[in-house]
Amino acid sequence: MTDAFSSNSEAVLQRGSDVTLGTKTPLENIEEQYQIKKTCDFINHNGFQKVALQFPDEVLVDSVPIATEIERNTSAKLFVLGDTSYGSPTARLPLMYVFQRSPMNLQRCAAAFREQYPDAQSHVVVLYDVNYTHVIEDLQALLAPTYSNMVVSTLILDHCHENREQQYQDPGQSDGEDGHRVVRQFGRRFALKGSLDVRDYAVYYIGPEGPMLRNFMMTWNRCTFSTFQPGATTAIGGTESPSITRTLMKRFYAIERAKDAGVVGILVGTLGVADYLAIIQQLKETIRRAGKKSYMFAMGKLNVAKLANFLEIDVFVLIACPENSLLDCSDFYKPVVTPFEMEVACNSNREWSEDYVTDFRNLLPGGLSHVPLANEDEAGKETDMSLITGALRQQGLAPAQAPSLEPSSLVLRNQMLTVANTNTAASFLAGRSWQGLERKLGETPVVKAVEGRRGIAIAYEDEGKSS
Repeated sequence: MTDAFSSNSEAVLQRGSDVTLGTKTPLENIEEQYQIKKTCDFINHNGFQKVALQFPDEVLVDSVPIATEIERNTSAKLFVLGDTSYGSPTARLPLMYVFQRSPMNLQRCAAAFREQYPDAQSHVVVLYDVNYTHVIEDLQALLAPTYSNMVVSTLILDHCHENREQQYQDPGQSDGEDGHRVVRQFGRRFALKGSLDVRDYAVYYIGPEGPMLRNFMMTWNRCTFSTFQPGATTAIGGTESPSITRTLMKRFYAIERAKDAGVVGILVGTLGVADYLAIIQQLKETIRRAGKKSYMFAMGKLNVAKLANFLEIDVFVLIACPENSLLDCSDFYKPVVTPFEMEVACNSNREWSEDYVTDFRNLLPGGLSHVPLANEDEAGKETDMSLITGALRQQGLAPAQAPSLEPSSLVLRNQMLTVANTNTAASFLAGRSWQGLERKLGETPVVKAVEGRRGIAIAYEDEGKSS
């Protein structure tokens, strides 16, 4: 009868974790795919003695043979970083990029491009995953004679030791040489002809579906996207992408949850991206003016268990590099939104529009998408209806609440000089039915330690036996 309602205790103890790893590269292909010789020359030329290697999760299976081969050909001591989540470069040390050279059938890719764009005058931007950088020039040579309006992007290697003269430039659009408009986004750069905008182009993406493709589709959601996945026979795409439509709907739902929230947790997911301190201060002020409370958390790799410890938080806002900002929070107990979405929820001057911003640096003063906060003297409480609960909600500071308040400050409640603590977390804790273990110092008698029960809660060894 017990098995009908619970799992077997032995099965629980022997249960394993499913970890998805990539296919291990044969040793004879390690040199070609990971540019071992070029990496060793870089280390030897600069005389580095301690070198850290950072791998994406799917390539970790090759980390040991790569590190062994590099140590054999250099005098450096190699370290493989344990935290493998990464996006934009966050290191302030000398840096070198090594992109895995994944195989791709050029003829099949070119044929899929021609099939998707039969008109030779089509305006198309070609984007690609970094693993296919080594074949893009050959692909361009195949297609450029026919497609005169095709634009191929190039990678921007910010902070790279081999490109120290290349400084960081704000993402967005700027005027380049010959009147061309230069677009920089997510480490890619390309020039548009004449007065055309990105919206006037279709996008052809080479690589698997993932966070990078999703970021491009969210940012340029008015463009028609087609993708070619190496191994597939045709391009996948069309005039409308159902997946991006569903994603936009999910993000809009998260914004509504942020509007309903009373307590906001600011998650600092990186300390290496430029201007992260500025966006923290801007978010704190934006949240305060919306009449909400904010708490800040410094975290590395996020997971459900970490965030579940803070039940008093209604919504989290993640500060991270653009590649990792759009987090799939379907498994989390509380929504995780981007700084842009938080501003849409809290800043009455910013409205939800077709432009979606994933790089928080664009939200700062001087950025392409900066929108100043409403005047604090003129702004009052605004009332609207929640699209989720159907209840009325107020946003903004009341006149008596306008001065900045720390979470634990005391405020005058009435003319009788009654004071009240405005700590939202303390109020939440007081309303809990269970508030944690109580120490009761001096009230608990001291007893001799005895041997307890053995096993796990679902099936102790002595269960079913008479005492």
